[in-house]
Amino acid sequence: MIVGPTGGGKTSNYRTLQHTITSLIGEEEKYQKVNVVIINPKSITMGQLYGEVDPQTTEWIDGVLAKKIEICAADQSPELHWVMFDGPVDALWIESMNTVLDDNKKLCLNSGQIIPLTDRMRMMFEVEDLEVASPATVSRCGMVYMEPVALGYNCLFESWYLTFPPPFKLSEKLAHKIKDYVNKYIPTMLDFMRRNCPEPVVTMDNNLCQSFCKIMDCHFKDYYDNEERAITKEEIDDLESKIEPIFAYAITWSFGCTTTLEGRKKFDAKMREFMSGFSGLMPGSGLVYDFCYDVKNKMWMDWLETVPQYTVDTRVNYTDIVVPTFDSIRMKFLKKLLISNKKNVMCPGNTGTGKTINIEELLKNEMSEEYQSLVITFSAQTSANQTQDALDEKFEKRARGVFGPAPGK
Repeated sequence: MIVGPTGGGKTSNYRTLQHTITSLIGEEEKYQKVNVVIINPKSITMGQLYGEVDPQTTEWIDGVLAKKIEICAADQSPELHWVMFDGPVDALWIESMNTVLDDNKKLCLNSGQIIPLTDRMRMMFEVEDLEVASPATVSRCGMVYMEPVALGYNCLFESWYLTFPPPFKLSEKLAHKIKDYVNKYIPTMLDFMRRNCPEPVVTMDNNLCQSFCKIMDCHFKDYYDNEERAITKEEIDDLESKIEPIFAYAITWSFGCTTTLEGRKKFDAKMREFMSGFSGLMPGSGLVYDFCYDVKNKMWMDWLETVPQYTVDTRVNYTDIVVPTFDSIRMKFLKKLLISNKKNVMCPGNTGTGKTINIEELLKNEMSEEYQSLVITFSAQTSANQTQDALDEKFEKRARGVFGPAPGK
């Protein structure tokens, strides 16, 4: 069992081990190719996981796990098989694994079928905690605990540096300047935020660092060579001249955006202290959250200046009128920036704060025509089949086993 919170490197750890063992084929006989079967046991029902009797035909239907283990057990090659359970431990499904985990190494199904595991098969679990796991289960597994604090976030930035656009090499200073700013400002701002800024929705340090990297990547998207043009040294030098405001903007909307209003006031004071040595200072009035950096004109703008003046369309029903506010403008701007650069977006918040209406307004009216939205409501009763049916309704078949949106979307 690999146990630990999100961002601790659990997945990367076992994947690295998988690739290492596979790459050592030929060194010793014990090293063979490793195949990993990944299953999320909580995404499907117990019947879909282990198998169940069809109530209409009274026939036995094999479950996903039973089918996968049967395929792995039938493999006569020397290849290794890891069955990875990537999901929360539940008292229901994990207790059925006890016969698999003890010395018997047999999966016993309700149908009476018994599937023995081979010596080349291993059961692995990637979980966040063991709150509902019984001692019977825990005692049958070896434990590897991984926490984000031990991993740190420097490895994330080191990996991020390797993804910089190749034209950055045209400048001797740009990449070094970004690395120096990260080493100088990120640890201090992260520590300040953790000590002084409460979070309504708790986040992990690694997650905030990844959010920072994604916002920076959105500003680097135009600096990749393509068939139409090659990036020149003058363009890289121009980016270097405005990297400080972009860096400050990314810190504000990654490390500083998850706190409360009181926390934002404290973060604003600390942020302005750091920005005193930056070029392109933002206006002194208001908070750092009140301004957007215009990359083209190299200047800070009030959020209200980024959209045209609003006028009410008299032809629209009263209930359909959405008046843009200070908060809705900046939230939609950030969501559009991330979505248009193929970054995932999560928008948490209390009920009645405008999450749904702002997201719908953005996806339906402000994104380009190539974007098509699909609304799925999730609750405790939403099943995997319902989710798949909702997706299949909107997808078109491209080829055998390949589905996607309509052409051009």
